[in-house]
Order: sequence, then structure tokens, then C-alpha cells
Amino acid sequence: MLERYFIRPETIDRIRSSWIGAIIEQYVAWLAEHRYAARNVFRRVPILRQFGEFARRRGAERFDQLPEHVNSFVDAWILEHSGSTRKEGRKAGSEARGPVEQMLQLAVPGFCGRGRARCVPTPFADRVGRFFDYLREERGLRPLSILHYKHHLDRFESFLAQVGCSSLTAISPPVLGAFVADSSLSLGVTGLRDRCGVLRVFLRYLHREQLISKDLSLCVESPRTYRLSTLPRSITWDEVRLVLETVDRRSAAGKEDPERERGAACAVWGTPADTSQGVLHAA
Repeated sequence: MLERYFIRPETIDRIRSSWIGAIIEQYVAWLAEHRYAARNVFRRVPILRQFGEFARRRGAERFDQLPEHVNSFVDAWILEHSGSTRKEGRKAGSEARGPVEQMLQLAVPGFCGRGRARCVPTPFADRVGRFFDYLREERGLRPLSILHYKHHLDRFESFLAQVGCSSLTAISPPVLGAFVADSSLSLGVTGLRDRCGVLRVFLRYLHREQLISKDLSLCVESPRTYRLSTLPRSITWDEVRLVLETVDRRSAAGKEDPERERGAACAVWGTPADTSQGVLHAA
């Protein structure tokens, strides 16, 4: 998901090397699914990285220790980034507190924070409260993996409410098919495959606990992918430049002469390049 917003490999490496890089990336996926503008991602991710380093320097070693350092981080951010007026201080504080608390609501169970955003409840807590204990105790999943399940099942619970499916026994193959189709509008192939996997585990658990009469997990099929199916028929010169900018200059191959890189791009997408329409056509 980070590759969707950040071009340079070293930038992505810097984010993922943070000890909270995994939850930052999960938060970016959440922002993308909720259709936040790219400028919001660009502005928030550096703040989150700085928060992670701030908390680590103060002794935080686990995600559940992060909330203890929010207020101190916001105070430090205000001192460094605000002007002399109270209004500027409030603006700087909100700029730092908002993304940090929003991320922690996704990563730390029960955290609500002081901002306007609401605490995210555990999906299906009133109907299948033991499911997440099952993931933790029987399947041995880590907290971040359980957060991954909560994220996808929260979307499923919202969809059921939207279509008027108020009971677990009312879940049917058509409802599941409609949910997968609706999810495909906002998720890529990998995200959709993950969501289908989570859904299958959840449905098998419901059947095991006799909360539904049939094992509906067989009705959920992951999206099929075909080799080379994602290759475009043609790309523009702007896209060629974008590809060249992603070359990792830290490697031996990435240190090659830029003209040779351009020649390699032309060789991949067709030789000679058709520049009459500003488009590079595939062979």
C-alpha cells in the first residue's frame, strides 16, 4: 500500500524500518479504503514516524504502551512547530494529535483518545464475542494480525447493516457475493484476497459454533489472477518517467547510466518507441 503513495524506495524503507512501521502501513491502508486524499497521507505519515521514535526514546517497546506518550508528543510538537499565538498552538496540536490518535484507535484495543474521532468497536462483539479470543488463543495470532481481522470484519458488519441483514442466520451466498463485489470497488487484488480469507475463517467459526447452519466459507472465492494480466497495453511518457524515478540507485543495477535505463524501458515496452502521440506502446 505504501507504494501507492511513495515513489522512492528509500522513503518506503524508512517508513517500514520504524518499529511501528507495520501499524503505520495498516493505517495508510485504512486511509486509502476510506478515500482520504493523497495529501493527507503525505502529511500524516511523517508525523507518525516521529511519534514512534519519540515513544521509543521514552521507553515504549509495545504498541499498547504508545498511548502513554501521546500527550507528551503533542506538547513537544507544539513547542517545535507553533508560533506565538494560542490559535497557532491549537492548530499545531490538532495537526499532531489527530493522526496519532486515529492510528492508535485502529492498533490499540479500547483506545479512544481525546480527539473527535470515535473509538472503533470490536465488530460482532455482541453476537460473536469469542471469535477474537479464538484467533488469539487457538490460532495463536499476533495482535497486529487480529487488528487485520477487525479491520475487514468491521467493513463486513457495516455492509450487513446497510443491506438490512440483522441476524447472522440471514447471511446467505447472495449477501456474501454482494459484499465481495462491493469490496472490489475500493480494494486491489491483494486486499480483496485478504478480505476473502478473513471472511472464510469467520464463516467457518460461525458454523463450528453452530451460529449458522451451513458452512458458507465455501461460497467465498478469492479473486483469480492471471500471469501478465496486469500489464498495460501502452503507457505515457509521464509514466515512463515515473518508472525511472523508482529505480533503486543504492543497488549496483540502479547505479547504471540514466540513458541506459531509458533504453531498457523502451526495450521492455517496444522498440522503437512511438512518440507521435506521447505514448509508449507495448510490443
